[in-house]
Amino acid sequence: MPSSPLKVAVVCSSNQNRSMEAHHILKKRGFRVRSFGTGTSVKLPGPTADQPNVYDFKTTYHQMYNDLLKKDEELYSNNGVLNMLSRNKRIKPRPERFQDCRDEFDLIFTCEERVYDKVLEHLNSRDQETLRPVHVINVDIEDNEEEATLGAFLICELCQCIQKMEDMEIQLDKLLLKLEDKSDRPLLHTLCFY
Repeated sequence: MPSSPLKVAVVCSSNQNRSMEAHHILKKRGFRVRSFGTGTSVKLPGPTADQPNVYDFKTTYHQMYNDLLKKDEELYSNNGVLNMLSRNKRIKPRPERFQDCRDEFDLIFTCEERVYDKVLEHLNSRDQETLRPVHVINVDIEDNEEEATLGAFLICELCQCIQKMEDMEIQLDKLLLKLEDKSDRPLLHTLCFY
């Protein structure tokens, strides 16, 4: 069993809703956690589905919040985006891209298969230096407030179970099958190396 808390990354597309809700829950439970996005830019809902608000990853959550407040406070309050950004800015200053991070993690959770594929592609394209293993696990989470919360608790449950394992390499697949049945969500898993 690991003596220190697992080092965990949670990744979605824009580092806004799903990864930040899991970041919030895991941090409260004492895990060493960071969150990321894999997109080329940060996209938030706009006035219509084909008019998203697009920001650079260097834009802070505070700047996004103020921008949307000016654009249409009522719309972005009603759809929950201002509340989400409020939570985000209490956790960290700005979204981060996974591809720009050089840190090593014990576990990387992705929130949709497309993001899982991008994380694996990035990890497998890097030079292997330390050969330290990292388990990449995908938990499909629909990108809305309720599903983000449910997904965050499932990721937290996984982390808590893994933290107690004597031998993660041997016991992890059995745990994933058990939680896949319990949650009725497909869980993908790949072992990569740094």
